[in-house]
Amino acid sequence: MVDGEAGEQSVVDGASVQEPQGSDPVSPGAQRANQGPARAEVAPAPGAPDAALRARYRRILAFAARVLVQTWWFEIALPRIGFAGTAERTREGRMRTLARRFHVLAVELGGLMIKVGQFMSSRMDVLPPEITGELAGLQDEVPAVPYPEICALAEAELGVPLQRAFAWFDETPVAAASLGQAHRARLSALDAADAGFEEVVVKVQRPGIDQVVATDLAALRRVAQWLRRIRFVASRVDAPALVEEFAQTSFEEIDYLHEAAAADRFAENFAADPRVDSPSVAWERTTRRVLTLSDVSAIKINDTDALRAAGIDPAEVARVFAEVMFDQLFTHGFVHADPHPGNIFVTPRVGGASTGSATGQPAWRLTFVDFGMMAEVPDEIRHGLRTLFIAVASRDGRGLIAAAKEIGVLLPSADTRELERAMTAIFARFGGMGFAELRDVDPREFHDFASEFGDMVRSLPVQLPEGLLLLMRAVSLTSGMCSGLDPQFNIWESVEPYATRLLRDETGNLLQDLARQAVSTAGIAWRLPKRIDDIIGRVDEGSVTFDTSRLERRFDRLDALIRRGVSGLLFAGLLIAGAIVLTPNPVLGTVLMSVSGLPLLHALFAGFFRGRG
Repeated sequence: MVDGEAGEQSVVDGASVQEPQGSDPVSPGAQRANQGPARAEVAPAPGAPDAALRARYRRILAFAARVLVQTWWFEIALPRIGFAGTAERTREGRMRTLARRFHVLAVELGGLMIKVGQFMSSRMDVLPPEITGELAGLQDEVPAVPYPEICALAEAELGVPLQRAFAWFDETPVAAASLGQAHRARLSALDAADAGFEEVVVKVQRPGIDQVVATDLAALRRVAQWLRRIRFVASRVDAPALVEEFAQTSFEEIDYLHEAAAADRFAENFAADPRVDSPSVAWERTTRRVLTLSDVSAIKINDTDALRAAGIDPAEVARVFAEVMFDQLFTHGFVHADPHPGNIFVTPRVGGASTGSATGQPAWRLTFVDFGMMAEVPDEIRHGLRTLFIAVASRDGRGLIAAAKEIGVLLPSADTRELERAMTAIFARFGGMGFAELRDVDPREFHDFASEFGDMVRSLPVQLPEGLLLLMRAVSLTSGMCSGLDPQFNIWESVEPYATRLLRDETGNLLQDLARQAVSTAGIAWRLPKRIDDIIGRVDEGSVTFDTSRLERRFDRLDALIRRGVSGLLFAGLLIAGAIVLTPNPVLGTVLMSVSGLPLLHALFAGFFRGRG
């Protein structure tokens, strides 16, 4: 993805040709999103003739193999020969070194490896904090593709020379990333008249990125099969399924038609909301490898000096930003999963802050870009998140754990008593604190809570349902953004009004269900006296009959079972008694043991003869 910190406008490298669920075609050009291949179809990387791709494949596997061997030696072999203390003492340092080495590998290889690092940084349920913390800041750090190569690919995709496709095209990229890079341009007069805008940002894929992605995914699939054979890993995460989920997201990110359709859908969701804006798609200049969007560059959301110079309060921006992200999650179920500072602008309205106040409209609006990474929220997860949200707002530790089970994060078999105790303690200690107050807390106290909580979560049977990872990323970035905009920002003050509305909606739904049940019950009660009177009349007339034959047969079977059970007990008693008295009184013992055969025969064959009779 194009790193927003490196340029004024960030556009995510991503797309899939499948139109997002729940949306209708929004333009003639959007229909093209359904005509392309569902994923990038390329030959498997290991058999590709390109030596560079084969070397890349082997390098990824070699790194994974070294990690697995090292982990086996320190975590399994050493403890078995009495050096468990050595493995324990060196674990934190080894994890940090491992994460740093992967960081270097990802930056050198680019491609999907950077995405893998960003993906792993959110897997706090599986990976230790030493690894997730080291990878949290991993960003695209790659040189730009030379302009002639970008020009050749763009012209091949658009079918015309760039001089004809655009009135002007800047050869210097706005930003470069591992999957593509963005350039500013200006539409031709004819295209501008058709699109309704002139200044654009054109994102072009890196040449050969399809083969690179296929190579990386082939290596990751091989590693996933290795992990599948490791009991500890297999018991906590389905590695092959995780890779396939990542593969699906990756194939979407290298098909820009998906991002274009997602941009249109996002704009449609917030069409009536004056707080939110987004770029428009120039469909005539958009293909699977080239994406052209209106240039909406403005003040970056984290540029507090520029915001204040424009008369905009950063604290107000933080509040509105949190509200808009909550609306995406709970109202639309379609969430911008990469809301970092390079992907969100604050755009003052024409005329400045006074204009907004005079017209009753906000003096500024949030402008979102980069729709290659979007999270679709299924209804069942959305309902569980609503419950989770209300539990957090009300500091309800038990309710939070119940919501986690409803979402599917915690398996029903999980023993959550200690987790509930920890969450209650966290709410009691830190609940309601603003970020400024949290900064005054002793860091050692945070470290103790984090250590206890992290170890506890990793000991539980935790799983992350498909699609939840992107939501976690969105929530994490939102929280960090708000605290950066306003050090006094209190997330609880922002959450509680929203949670109150959610709780009111849930109560309204409950009342509607109770009302429907009351109407149904009233109807049954209204008809009940007449039906009872009809039954009594039929009894008086003698026209009511009862078929008890089935009940009688059941009683007969029960009686037979009881009789056979008694016979079995008699057999056992006589046999044991005969065995006991056989030595002191052989005659009596033999008689008792012989007689025991009679109840045995009854127990074994009574059902047979009864059935034949």
